Amino acid sequence: MSQQNIDPNKEKKRKESILDLSKYLEKNIRVKFAGGREAAGILKGYDPLLNLVLDSTTEYLRDPDDPYKLNQDTRQLGLVVCRGTSVVLICPVDGMESIQNPFIQQDS
Repeated sequence: MSQQNIDPNKEKKRKESILDLSKYLEKNIRVKFAGGREAAGILKGYDPLLNLVLDSTTEYLRDPDDPYKLNQDTRQLGLVVCRGTSVVLICPVDGMESIQNPFIQQDS
């Protein structure tokens, strides 16, 4: 049985997260989840798997008639841990504005 050559200088590389969320710590962010839920809160912490800890979190509720459309209702959740596997989108609240969908044709 032959012994494999092991290089002591070669360390196992640690996988790093694709996103650097450190610049958003203690700032307001909005998160969209698989399934359509949306929430906004202050980012308190995260890990490489994109698990998030949000404080002062507000959930934006969906229209019961159209699950793809948000209505004006919100729900206060407080301190929340968001599982990274369900996170679809993260964006800062500052500098974000809502625009009309350019793909919906307006009636003249």
